[in-house]
Order: sequence, then C-alpha cells, then structure tokens
Amino acid sequence: MAQVWTSLNWGLLWLVVGVLPAFSSGEEQRLQLSLNGKWRLSNSNGSLHLPAEVPGCVHSALQRQQYIQDPYFRFNDVMYRWIALDNWTYTTTFTASPQIRVKQKALLVFDGVDTVASVSLNGIVLGKTDNMFRRYDFSVRDLLKDGENVLEVAFLSPVLYAAERRNAHSSYAVPPECPPDVQKGECHVNFIRKEQSSFSWDWGPSFPTMGLWKGVRLEAFDILQLVQLSSLPLYNRSLSQWRLQVELLVDAVQSFHGKVEISVSELNSKRTAPTTFLQGKFNYSFTLNINQIREVKLWWPSGLGDQPAYLLTVRAFLGTFLVLHKESRVFFRTVELIQEPIAGSPGLSFYFRINGRPVFLKGSNWIPAHSFQDQVTPASLRNLLQSAVDANMNALRVWGGGVYEQDLFYDICDELGVMVWQDFMFACAMYPTEDDFIQTVREEVVQQVQRLKSHPSIIIWSGNNENEAALATNWFNIPASLKPTYVKDYVTLYVNNIRRIVQQEDPSRPFLVSSPTNGAESEQEGWVAANPYDPHYGDVHFYSYFLDCWDWKTFPRTRFASEYGFQSWPSFSTLQPVSVQDDWSYSSNFSSHRQHHEDGNHLMLQQAALHFILPNSTFPLKRFTDTLYVTQVMQAECVKTQTEFYRRSRSEIIEGKGHTMGALYWQLNDIWQAPSWSSIEFGGKWKMLHHFAQNFFAAVLPVGFEDDDDTLLVYAVSDLSHDLELRAVVTVYSWADLDSVCTLTSSPLLVSGGSAGVIYKQSVAALLAGCGHCTRLTCLLTFHLQDEDGVQHGPTNRHFLCSPKDAVGLQRPNITAKVQEDESGFTVSLHSAAVAPFVWLDVGNIPGRFSSNGFLMVTRNTTVKFVAWRPTSVGELSGSLTVTTLTDIY
Repeated sequence: MAQVWTSLNWGLLWLVVGVLPAFSSGEEQRLQLSLNGKWRLSNSNGSLHLPAEVPGCVHSALQRQQYIQDPYFRFNDVMYRWIALDNWTYTTTFTASPQIRVKQKALLVFDGVDTVASVSLNGIVLGKTDNMFRRYDFSVRDLLKDGENVLEVAFLSPVLYAAERRNAHSSYAVPPECPPDVQKGECHVNFIRKEQSSFSWDWGPSFPTMGLWKGVRLEAFDILQLVQLSSLPLYNRSLSQWRLQVELLVDAVQSFHGKVEISVSELNSKRTAPTTFLQGKFNYSFTLNINQIREVKLWWPSGLGDQPAYLLTVRAFLGTFLVLHKESRVFFRTVELIQEPIAGSPGLSFYFRINGRPVFLKGSNWIPAHSFQDQVTPASLRNLLQSAVDANMNALRVWGGGVYEQDLFYDICDELGVMVWQDFMFACAMYPTEDDFIQTVREEVVQQVQRLKSHPSIIIWSGNNENEAALATNWFNIPASLKPTYVKDYVTLYVNNIRRIVQQEDPSRPFLVSSPTNGAESEQEGWVAANPYDPHYGDVHFYSYFLDCWDWKTFPRTRFASEYGFQSWPSFSTLQPVSVQDDWSYSSNFSSHRQHHEDGNHLMLQQAALHFILPNSTFPLKRFTDTLYVTQVMQAECVKTQTEFYRRSRSEIIEGKGHTMGALYWQLNDIWQAPSWSSIEFGGKWKMLHHFAQNFFAAVLPVGFEDDDDTLLVYAVSDLSHDLELRAVVTVYSWADLDSVCTLTSSPLLVSGGSAGVIYKQSVAALLAGCGHCTRLTCLLTFHLQDEDGVQHGPTNRHFLCSPKDAVGLQRPNITAKVQEDESGFTVSLHSAAVAPFVWLDVGNIPGRFSSNGFLMVTRNTTVKFVAWRPTSVGELSGSLTVTTLTDIY
C-alpha cells in the first residue's frame, strides 16, 4: 500500500478508495512516546555499566551512581579527565504500540545530542550526529518491531574527535591550538560544535560532556507533524499597522491541498489561506494583518512598561478534517539598532530603540549556569533571572562560548522584560570552513533562529564573541602574509553563511557580525575593522586590572560597553562544600587551582591594596574569609565606578566621545565555586557587587565624582519617560562621628526623562572650607536627589574623599544585630557605634538574600530585611549571622 500512496494524490486516494473514512471530520491523532527516563550507560571496554537518566550526561550519571564524587569537589576536574577521553554508549529498550507502528510515518527525535555519536535502532545505523546545538530526527517506521526495540547512541570522546579533526586540517592552523595552561583544559574545541567553554575557560573548569542533554521521543503520524511554529510581529510605520508573520515548519507524509487558519482572537484578527502542503519537511509562511480597530498592547523592557501577551491560534484542515492545532504566545514590540552620525562627534551612535523609544541597556553577561546542563533546574534559572530584574537590570547578553539556552530561559525573559543580546556559539577563536563544518553550522543557525525568533526578549543576534577583535589585533600571532586567509574564513562563516541565514529567517531584528565590533564601520572596512575597540563606534569590551579602578578617567567613553569587570572570590559558605580545611588559605593549592585567569589571585589583592588595608589576621581561617570579603569589596567598588561613569555619559559628548547607551558588565552568574567576574555565586547567593548593582542600575541615580581640578560634580541620571524637578542634597560626615557635619542643597533643576546631567558642582576645597573642620582624610560625603516636596528619588550614593586605608578617625563600629520575625518576614536590626563602610551581612549556607548589603552605615540604627529561600527560623538565622565591616579585617 505504501508504494501506491507515494504515487497518488493523498487527498484523492482517501476519497476514491475510502481508506480512512473518519478523515471526513474530527482531528488527526498524532502519537508520541517519550523515551526520557532510565537508560543504560557503558564505557568502551565494558568495565562500567550503570543506569543513566535522559536528559543527562555521563558525568551526572557517574555521580548519581556514586562511581565518582562531586566533580566540583577540590581537584576533581583534573582527576576526572578520563571520562571525556573514553567513548560511551547509551542504550534503552522500548515497546512501540501497534497504534504507533501502523502510522504512516514514525520519527525518532533527538532535541539535543552532545555531541559526536552514531544512532542505531535494532542494530541498524540510523545516522550520525556532530553538533550539540541541532535537533536530529530519523525515520524509523519500517524498523520498529513488535515487542522490544533496542535504541543505542554510541558517543565518541569529544576531546579525541576534536584532535582528529584538527589533525585532518593540515593545510593551515586554525588557532588557538589549546587554552592557556592555567585553565587546565583540553585542546581544539573550535573543531567541534559543542559548548566551547566545556573544554575550559578563564572562569570555569574543563568538563567535555557527552550525553543526551535534551529530550528523546518517538513521534508517529499519518498526515503531518508540526516541527516548529514561529511568529514575528512586524510594524508598518507609514500605515500604523501591525502584521504577524507566522511560519510553520511542517513534515508532511504526502502532498495535499488544505487550508490554514490563523487567528489572534483578542485582537479580532483572523485569516484563512488555502495551502498546498508538499511531501517532506518544508516551511510555510503566512501574514496576518492585525485589525486596526483594537489597540495593540506593546511588550516593554523591565522598568519601562508591561509585558502583555496575546494568544495565537493556528489550525490546518484537510477538507473539514483538522490536521493541525497549535497555540502559542505572541508579543508585539519593535527593535531598532541606531547607528547614525552624532553632532560634534566623529563616528556613529550605537543604541537600541524599543517601540520607538531609546533605551539604555543595563545588565550583565550570562554564561552557562552549570557544567552539566541537565542539572540546571527551572528553579535555579528563575532565581538567577529574577535576581537580575531585582537588581534593576533590563538586559542580559547570552555569551557566545556557552549554549543557546533552553526554552524556559527565554520564556522567563519574555515574562520579566529582560532584553537578550543573543550571540551565536563561537568565541575567542578562529574556526574551520570545510563544507561539512559549514553545513552543520547552517543547520544549527536555521534551527536556533526558528526556535527563538518568536521571543520578544531577544533584541539582537550577534555572530560571535571577540573573533573580529582577535583577528584585527592578532591575538594568535598570525603572520601578516596569512591574514587574508583567516579574514576570508571569517567572512565565509559569519557573513556569507550565518548573517545571510539570519537576515532571511528574521527580518525583525538587527544582526551584528561580532562583539565587540564597530558595527556599520566594521562592515565598511570589510567586516574586520582596524580597531574594533574604537569608542566612536559599536560596542566595546574593556578590562584593565593594573590601573586604579577608582579613577574614572581610565575607562573608555564608549558608545556601548558590552563587557567589563573585575574578579572576586565567592563567599566561604559557597567554597566550603567543595573544599577541606587544608584548602582554606589564599595561598593554598586549592586557591591556585581554582583560579583560571593568569595571575588572577595576585591581581585582585593588588587592586584592593590601592585603597584598602589587606587582611592581616594571625588566625588562618579568619585571614582567608577576610580576604574573600576584601576581594568582593574591591570588585563591587570597581564595577560601581565604571558603571556609573557609563550611565552619566549617556547625554554628553566630550572630546568626540560619549552618548553611552549600554552597560553590561562581565558577568552575572557562575558555573562552579571559584573566583570569577560574577556578581552572583554558584548556587544563587548575591555577591556584594550584585547588591551594588541594585543601586547603580536604579531608574533614577545620583552619580558623584571629581574632575581634573578637584571639583565635585553630582549628575542626575534618569531612565524615566517623564521629567522630574530635582535638587541634590549633599551631606558631609566625619569618619569619627555618626552625626553629620553639615548638609548642602542645590537649586532645583529640570531632569529630563532619558538623560544625565550635572545637578551640583562645587570645588572640594570650598565645600570643606564651608563645612566645619573637615579635610579629605577626616570626612566623606553622601548625596541623594529629592523633589520640591522633599521626596527622595533613587538611592543615596556616597563619595570618598580619600582611600579608606588613609581615612583618619575610622573606628571599629562594634555592630550588634538582632534578628526578628513578623508577618512580613525576617528583619535584622543593626546598631553601630561608629561610621561603618561596607557592612556585610552573611548567614552562611542558609539560602536567601538581604534587602541591602555591603552598605555604608552612617546612622546608629538601621534595619535590613532577609528573604529566605527555604524554611528557617529566628534561632537558625541568629546562630548563622555574621556582620563584617572594613575595620574588622585589620
């Protein structure tokens, strides 16, 4: 019968032969059998046989069955190298019901295979996989048996495969060959399409994973299967009309004539289109004009408005028989990347307009939340993303050396109003351009864009991380004579393939070839600019560990800062579960092993020593925990200074530079328990930096600094859509006394929405002269913004007139703390005997967070809330609570 069906019109056959009379009405019954759950796992020589969960990976399975310890414990990343050097096979058996086996088509679908594998069913090889970022499906109807079916996925070592691919590429090197020794990683990761950081990075371990990292299922159907539904809202400004571009990726058993019905009922918009579905897998595109009678509610970034969704319904019919029914959420918003000349400045602007409104992007960079993706839970994802929003962030950059995140990540970003800068997964390397490599990348890009483009949170695609800069500034010491070869490969991969596909698949968003880049200027220079870090164009990555981070003049006044940052260590409570007592020293082998950035531990203390007295306790554990604390103080203060510089630069051009419209520091989250640039520790605990971000990303913010001639300037920065009339209130305190010395208030000034400007200006010498017996060494300043009614807008900020290590009169505050509980939750009441900088509250391993932390205490009493992430008690919190201030560490 199958042979006859392939030669006749599908619909005609049903009518003439009457094969399935029920098709005249009703709905096609597609069947799906999940193959997730228990599989068997074995290594190449058969010495290990164990149960394994799918989705999952080899490391997780070995740990769950106690063949290995926690891979994150102490030095286990190196001890367990053997796992990635072996080949592993996943096996399962399943029964396909008669109802499945009589369907016209049956597919084995793998949503994610990590990475190089051969897939067999009942001893017959179905095909091979070579790309972690692709979905694979195999037609298996004729191979399914009555009774048990055996499915086997045989994985090759990704490390050995990458080495073989590199050795086969003999005509010229594709650098880098290996990561720096300090990273303790594996080589040639650029030759395999898997998470690039899984072979190590400067903030993470080397765990080259293998496994079925996403779901596996059997799908069976008679007529068609919807593989992917995506929708793009497009706005016609001249007509003031929205239209919805709806795309269906459909796998049809046979060609047939039918009709597709698309509707957004809440907007009273519907369309029915006759459609010929062709045999095989094809994309079908439909345009639904949105009824102009109804007002369309727009999706806005966090802090600027709501994130309303509408329900899109898609149905397809063969006659009156329903063959497809799918619903999905659809959001309406526009995004533009504006690169145009700026008056009084060379170069071009670089900023985003959402729904026609310029938006300053405030946020961070996202890396994989775990080395083993099957251990990233929905709760941990939501916690991290909610933490970003709670710190007043509106944007995250999904960095190009990790993974395209799971659907839930983008769903939460849609819901919370977090804009996503989405890199493609290429980072800090050159890449080969053989036909098979390009072909698998093309399929990867098509699938990922189709999967993700319906999300309003994604506002830009970027081809890679730092590869333009690597080429332009010759990171890999490529001889000048060979540079054209690598530029040609670069253009082939990112421009002629990835860019072309993205622009064809998604006309609704901008595309950048790289980050950092000069954007339109890089394009003019043949896609690789002479200086991709030029602050007059595009986005900039900037790191400086040797210069004083308190000196804002060391930072580039760039159009958009998409990476910058400083390292710190996590809390002792985060390190303790993966270490032993011998490790609890800054000079221990463990501390050295955990640091994957060259000389990173020394650089942190070197930067901290510029402004702070370093810990000198004679008790080893106290000295260690004090050192962890001072690295967090240093990191928080450095990133605060740099971010505030970028925020106050949004409205001005100085020496041709400025109009900064984005600040995304490196990095939000951690992949393991180690020193890194993150503001949130592995496990979700906020570092001091993240508490600072809550303030320096506030919608209204006062920023204070001194210019070259020792004049204090206070800027009022506003991200609001409306204007405010504000004045600056500057209060002077003595380090030695909790009573303020004097208070100065500026005249009221109109602060326009979406602007930054000077609201207070006075020489420090004149300010101090008019304020008692203050000197730079004995006094400090706080300042805030308030309206004519005395209502404060934004947080209170502060300005140190000298380094804290030089402060005269600074005393031990001897803070006492009392934990209480009422109907609103837990509070901690603090009493201080002196001015206390960088007050840090810690409750050890009790998960949760304080409403404020790392703060300057200039009052005798203050109260802080604590939100617990698990049940706890006043007694447990009181017993765990420690309070550390700057003077407590020396």
